[in-house]
Amino acid sequence: MTSDSAFLAHYLELIETGLSTRLPGYDELAPRLVEAMRYATLGGGKRIRPLLTCATAASLGADPTHALAPACAVEFIHAYSLVHDDLPAMDDDDLRRGRPTVHVAFGEAVAILAGDALQALAFETISGDASLPFDARVEMIGLLARAVGWSGMVGGQTFDMDATGRALSIDALESLHRAKTGALLTTAVDLGAIAAGADPATRTALRRFGGAVGLAFQVVDDLLDATGTTERIGKRAGADTALGKNTFPGLLGIDAARERAAALHREAIDALHHARIESGPLHAIARDIIERSY
Repeated sequence: MTSDSAFLAHYLELIETGLSTRLPGYDELAPRLVEAMRYATLGGGKRIRPLLTCATAASLGADPTHALAPACAVEFIHAYSLVHDDLPAMDDDDLRRGRPTVHVAFGEAVAILAGDALQALAFETISGDASLPFDARVEMIGLLARAVGWSGMVGGQTFDMDATGRALSIDALESLHRAKTGALLTTAVDLGAIAAGADPATRTALRRFGGAVGLAFQVVDDLLDATGTTERIGKRAGADTALGKNTFPGLLGIDAARERAAALHREAIDALHHARIESGPLHAIARDIIERSY
């Protein structure tokens, strides 16, 4: 195992423990809600976003455990977004990470409430971490709120729904996914930089890195949807095409979409160079995003 792989494996374990301990364990008031929250969050997943937060802090010389609270917060937001994304009113998916989606397992009403509760828990997790300076917590909360709100993830999801069934330009599709997918990934990187006390120039370069890997992640996701199998990717293969959604392979073709992903990887590595990070776990994560098969 390489040192980068060892880092990622070690912090993946810390993230899993951090998520589990920050989630409610049992509640007499709403036990089924708590069960759904834990089911949605702890049922597997690549943990790319929290790993980016911890890896960024480590790459800047900080103890990655100082970034664990914002890392968990980002994953709670991601889990909530998947729960709501899968709902019948959205993508109406019945499979996620190889298991029934939350609304299938718990009912639609509980799924909606579980997503709401996970979103609130994300901000509670950052605000309650006394190991982070007060000003850093305030900035993190503001950044995360903007990343997931009307001009970020939620706005991108709305754009995606409105564009279903009509062709977009490639520029419009990239704008859609820089909001829907990329904003949270970029913020995951920035939160790690804040936890490490990075200077403004370094943060700017790292946000460019986050934007590039965020868009690359979506391009590869579209490629897997077009070329993978349901068993391999853990959700219904071909679902985006069946719904009439715009995808990178659909607009560019398979080969050109792969080249776009490769170009975004090169952009990400260049951004790391400008941040004076020439090796380490961020390089490994960028490579894994491009090479992943699920």
